[in-house]
Amino acid sequence: MSPVTPFTPLQYIMGHTEFCGLEIKVNEDVLIPRPETELLVETAVDLSEGISQKIKDGRLLDLCTGSGCIAIALTKKLSDCKIVASDISEKALALAGENAKTNQAESIEFIKSDLFSDLKGKFDIVVSNPPYISGPEFSELQEEVLKEPRVALYGGEDGLDFYRRIFNDAGKFLNDGGYVVVEIGYGQSRAVKDICEGVLGFKTVNVKKDLSGIDRVIVAKWTN
Repeated sequence: MSPVTPFTPLQYIMGHTEFCGLEIKVNEDVLIPRPETELLVETAVDLSEGISQKIKDGRLLDLCTGSGCIAIALTKKLSDCKIVASDISEKALALAGENAKTNQAESIEFIKSDLFSDLKGKFDIVVSNPPYISGPEFSELQEEVLKEPRVALYGGEDGLDFYRRIFNDAGKFLNDGGYVVVEIGYGQSRAVKDICEGVLGFKTVNVKKDLSGIDRVIVAKWTN
């Protein structure tokens, strides 16, 4: 771990944070889970429980899992589902595995993968909190946020690179009628919807606001 400075986030100093009522270990290899990301979990749970038995007992994928907080929360809430979680960072996956063990969520399958590149099979729901900070935003981030890994923050010059990649490739990994559920940054709602609906087979079905009234989660359905 890097030396502690006045700008080191408290969560890194403590070595853990809370997410969905769970204690999640964090260090400078992973993004610190935010409370607004709990909406992503709640949305995926509502989809899996409210659509059909097929979805409820299906496979869920967490892309860019980081600390594993989303996959672990989903496992605790959806005990009948098979959860797969991937990340490009081996260090992040190692910590995610520790968190899964600590929280009795060892059924999660962790896979090193650059998004879908090394994944196999099909899923009923794909969830992701991908990097979405744009170039101009990155240059204005607070010192505390800059302590978090750049690979987990920077989403390309316009912040949308990962959404393009996710929606371009997700259809090959979704069962018919499956869903992609993604967290988005401030002011990105229209652009991410355009990316989604620009891919044949996808349709935006919901945009959910966080407690601050900001568009935070987009739900898209695969119907091809």
